[in-house]
Amino acid sequence: MSKGKAVREYAIVDIETTGGHASACGITDIAIVITDGKNILERYETLVNPHCFIPRHIESLTGISNEMVEEAPSFGEIAEDVYRLLYGKVFVAHNVNFDYSFVRFALEKVGFMLKVPKLCTVRISRKVHPGLPSYSLGRLCQSLDIPLVNRHRAGGDADATVLLFMKMLEWDEKGHIAKMLTSETKEQTLPPQLPKSEFDQLPEKPGIYYFLNEKLKPIYVGKALNIKKRVAQHFTGTNFGPQRQHFLQEIHHLSHEECATELMAFLLEAAEIKRLWPKYNRALKRFEPKYGLIDYKDQDGFIRLVVGRINRNQIALHTFYSEEDGRDFLHHIVRDFTLCPSRCMLGKCNLDATCFSCHMMQEDADSYNVRVQDAIRPLKDYAPSFLIVDKGRNPDEKSCVWFDSGNFAGMGYVDNMESSQQAETVVEQLKRYTTFQYMNQLVENYAREYPHKVIVF
Repeated sequence: MSKGKAVREYAIVDIETTGGHASACGITDIAIVITDGKNILERYETLVNPHCFIPRHIESLTGISNEMVEEAPSFGEIAEDVYRLLYGKVFVAHNVNFDYSFVRFALEKVGFMLKVPKLCTVRISRKVHPGLPSYSLGRLCQSLDIPLVNRHRAGGDADATVLLFMKMLEWDEKGHIAKMLTSETKEQTLPPQLPKSEFDQLPEKPGIYYFLNEKLKPIYVGKALNIKKRVAQHFTGTNFGPQRQHFLQEIHHLSHEECATELMAFLLEAAEIKRLWPKYNRALKRFEPKYGLIDYKDQDGFIRLVVGRINRNQIALHTFYSEEDGRDFLHHIVRDFTLCPSRCMLGKCNLDATCFSCHMMQEDADSYNVRVQDAIRPLKDYAPSFLIVDKGRNPDEKSCVWFDSGNFAGMGYVDNMESSQQAETVVEQLKRYTTFQYMNQLVENYAREYPHKVIVF
């Protein structure tokens, strides 16, 4: 007689904590119920001393006070029991990534490495029983007539989740739960509020992607050579820090825009970050140049050169990451072209031979400005206009990036260009963008690396 197929066992888990992220908060209450989907095989529940303060609002929600956990075991004391219960089981919870991140982090701190499959009853309920007004545990239990007692305590919530899970197993005629457990699916790594259908529609092509909150406001913009693969990477890993936990909890929707090339994805990402200023995009905000060399005419008609702070959309003659670098650069210009330090805001002029303009005393603005123009001409002359023509999103088009007088000016897609087509005609079809130094550097570097794709005009 052939051996029967082994019955899969599930560990239904619920925890209460002192806060929302595993790396800085502790578990105060844990319940684990082992089931085969039909019967309760084992049950475990205990308060836990987190060895950190339980905030007042958490105490009000759970009813667990600092005094209640004072004599409770620490997680290290129960870790072996917890690991034994979870090992070899399917980890099931309502919003599973939250519970799993806390339990896994706490186990790792005391030397137990947990790696088990997991299921989220929020996602299961959305699949098996769509169309309900809410998928919070309390509202689900109300809608499906599931008894829920001792709400916001680990034992009460775990018992209700067991009943919910059993109903979902019974009603799952299309095999959604089995599909979720296959190695091919990434569904259990997705944030619980993110519809899998939105993830599934992502292309495996270059472009940018947007993470949106509940109100459809972008909270993060990213770029990728493979959009789908890059988005999936956001939801994996073992970073239990508060920033990542809050980030994942806020993701409710996804959108994307396909690009023909990696360069266009880089540029569009930068442009969208500047336009939307999303909450979780920090790197591009932090590393852009803060200082620039600016020229202007004073009331007497003299062109002045100054180094100062520039805003994120301002174009300067040259940019610097520090004021000191900018002033050193300007000192060299003043010395090499015998300009007036005072007119460049580099200190008072001593009216001696070190300042040609002031030593002569009679020099007029036109004469002085000639030398200023000579000084800044190399900065402006190294400001070509060109197109970068590359592959399109399909065989019937080309992608074009427009660089105008030293600045990125626009990009877009045109029908396959004829060799006789004028560049000026092409740029009329491109979308204009406000640029900044980072975007200019992207285009300049790409043009130097791929000169055969550049059309100068």
